[in-house]
Amino acid sequence: MPRMTVTLGLTACLLVALGTPELTAAPTSYSALSDASKECVACHKESDPGIFAQWGESLHYRANVGCYECHQAKKGEIDAHEHFGKFIATIVSPMDCGKCHEHENTEFQSSHHAKAGRILGSLDNRLAEVVEGNRGMITEGFPGGVSAAAVNGCWQCHGSVVKVLDDGTLDPATWPNTGIGRINPDGSEGSCAACHSRHTFSVEQARHPDNCGKCHMGPDHPQKEIYYESKHGIAFTAHKDKLNMDRPKWIVGEDYHLAPTCATCHMSATKDQPVTHDVGMRISWNNRPIISVRPEVSDAKLGLPGKDVPWTVRRDNMQNVCLNCHDSQWVDNFYVQYDALIDLYHEKFAKPGKALMALAKPLLKPAAFSNKLDFIWFELWHHEGRRARHGAAMMGPDYTHWHGTYEIARNFYTEMIPELEELVHKSKSSGDPAKVAAADKLHAKLREVLDSKNHRWFENKMDPAEAAQRKKSAQEFKARYK
Repeated sequence: MPRMTVTLGLTACLLVALGTPELTAAPTSYSALSDASKECVACHKESDPGIFAQWGESLHYRANVGCYECHQAKKGEIDAHEHFGKFIATIVSPMDCGKCHEHENTEFQSSHHAKAGRILGSLDNRLAEVVEGNRGMITEGFPGGVSAAAVNGCWQCHGSVVKVLDDGTLDPATWPNTGIGRINPDGSEGSCAACHSRHTFSVEQARHPDNCGKCHMGPDHPQKEIYYESKHGIAFTAHKDKLNMDRPKWIVGEDYHLAPTCATCHMSATKDQPVTHDVGMRISWNNRPIISVRPEVSDAKLGLPGKDVPWTVRRDNMQNVCLNCHDSQWVDNFYVQYDALIDLYHEKFAKPGKALMALAKPLLKPAAFSNKLDFIWFELWHHEGRRARHGAAMMGPDYTHWHGTYEIARNFYTEMIPELEELVHKSKSSGDPAKVAAADKLHAKLREVLDSKNHRWFENKMDPAEAAQRKKSAQEFKARYK
């Protein structure tokens, strides 16, 4: 069977399993298509009926955009291969989509989404490639092996570097892949299909919160779970059939008002703003790092044009969305609460934790994640710390507290501090002058942290006035519920 048929056939099977439209949607007329696409359809309507039906549901079909218009390639292009006398490419990259959707592609290329593949080689990837994985997956593109944990995990959200083999096929370690930061053979970054699933490219699906859930969920960034816990998500679940998500024009306050989705807040149009494909243009904190930074700072590190857009402008953009359903006092006070949680996390845990880990480094085994302390600290900021910050950003109280600040505090006081104390003790007893000196510095910083206002309670040194207030509150509680 020709290679293109096999590739698309496998894709069809996957899409059918995920909920392909019924085949009654298959188009019955396509006389206005280009001759090249007519040839494609003549075969693929029989070999790939699922894909054929999905295309028939799409706006592409209604605009007479067929298979060849998207998959065409030129001889000599790195991912071009001959298929029944024509050169085609299996992957339709953002560069290809940009031939028609130029504005959307330009915005997308300026976003963190398109750059998600650059995480490859980071600390997160070391976990999947070394700590969790091995080099047991051998392919033509990876003769020395690659970690199946990275291939099936990290790369499926962040994107793989797609490798084209000598015969024009795509290496199985890197394809199939719709990671949003996929690095394509033509040099472009990203995957439009990460959100606009082939081959219907439904705007209704792209606007649904579940569409974001493939990647934005789990222990380190549970935005989907937070959303459904929040009042926004509760309202969506109750009213999702009344939100007109299939309308071409979808403006909050005009076309719907009962609930927002992820797209509403981060991308979709308001009466004052157009749709944006740069999801960072409405956020005022980047909560990915150990210590949150303003988005223009992270944009500058990636060389993105957003480096020139201050966080205050982005916050105004988001508040413009909020004001379609809430009054100004509600919106302003929410941001006071949100900023206060970021400040709490920074001052009480992130900054002292980062300083302590820097001083502990000379005393630890050098390989990353070869120490218990490495895992404790990583989960404290990368999991619990992010959950607390994202929970506050999206008004999910359970994720802010029980899955966030509670777990940060528990692990800081019962895991990280005891491990640091043990490290100091062992190092001071080592007889190695360098280790003793490093341990003295770490011990001094540890004492400074625990004696500070934020942590002195831990050693029963709470300020007497605060202790009295706590006692009074406890007595009032008992009186209410005795």
